[in-house]
Amino acid sequence: MTDSLLDALVDICGPGFARPARSVDRVGGQRAGFVAVPATGRSAAATLRLAAERGLSVRVRGSGSKIDWGVPPAGLDLIVDTGRLNGMWDHHGATATIAAGTPVAAAQAALALRGRRLAVDPPSSRATVGGMLAVNESGPLAHRFGSPAHQTERVTYAQATGAEAESDGEDGRPGIAEIEGVLTAAVLRTEPLPEARRWLARAVTTPAAVAELVEQAVAQRLEPSAIEVDLPGSGAGAVAVLLEGDTGSVAGRAAKLAQVWGAETDQAGQGPSWWGRYPFGPPDVTVRISVRPEDLPAITYALRDLCGQPVALRGSAGRGTVHAVLPTGLAARRVTEIVTGVEQVLLARSGRIVVVSAPPALAAQLEMAEPRDLF
Repeated sequence: MTDSLLDALVDICGPGFARPARSVDRVGGQRAGFVAVPATGRSAAATLRLAAERGLSVRVRGSGSKIDWGVPPAGLDLIVDTGRLNGMWDHHGATATIAAGTPVAAAQAALALRGRRLAVDPPSSRATVGGMLAVNESGPLAHRFGSPAHQTERVTYAQATGAEAESDGEDGRPGIAEIEGVLTAAVLRTEPLPEARRWLARAVTTPAAVAELVEQAVAQRLEPSAIEVDLPGSGAGAVAVLLEGDTGSVAGRAAKLAQVWGAETDQAGQGPSWWGRYPFGPPDVTVRISVRPEDLPAITYALRDLCGQPVALRGSAGRGTVHAVLPTGLAARRVTEIVTGVEQVLLARSGRIVVVSAPPALAAQLEMAEPRDLF
């Protein structure tokens, strides 16, 4: 059966583009049986059809930057790699059609030649368009432009049964969270490249100080593209605001905010070193908290009390969506207690908390976020 399956995958994907899995072909610690790399939406659909007929367990992989997020697989027969689903077309107007395996950075570089950009900045530097959309991976620019799902007009995909399909959802927002299969291409809105960009930052040490600075920034009606916070587990953190637009407008708005924030305000033509980066890595247990921005300090203090120590926290202070890293060495029961405790505080605030990432052995014992939980 092994030889016949490999032969069938080679027939679909072509010689050299279907192979037995190697030691690096893992998801949540589980090694795959085979890897298939289809080049078209049709071959992706045929690959999934074969998998369905043979009862194979399948995971999709773009760059692999988020491959271990969520629930680890109980078994893994096949990885469908989207690396050959690559390219961009129909990008002369206000939208661009981009193949799912295209790195976001490559799409941005191509659009920049035409003075355009995708208004997305996923923190995973190697993120592909399909991987970004699959988990709605939002960076700082989501404050102004909305999440990647909000900027997507249409997607094409191969269903888990092997049929090809297209979705434009409702109000231009395709139901990406409900898709089971492989995203093959997406139509995304593009925006003009801003003439100027400027970051303003102020040091902070407490969640209450974060709230005060954010409130001051919002009150100035400066039309910021992003308002981010970084609070490490110890030491000083920072609140930073990104302003974009024409040179004169950016300079005027920056001067206005600097006057309100005071002489300790730093201004720069590039973001702080932590800007648009996750505060966690593979060994960490990380939760995502979403709540109204004004309620973020209360949730942060509650999380610190439940953990018994400050936690590293980073994300969009202007949207109220942040990632927090729990203390190392916690047992699954203790992680669950902390998450449940935060949930109780969030109940009256219309917020939510999900566990995004954890080491595989621990993740298998936790209620991890599904892709639909990240939309």
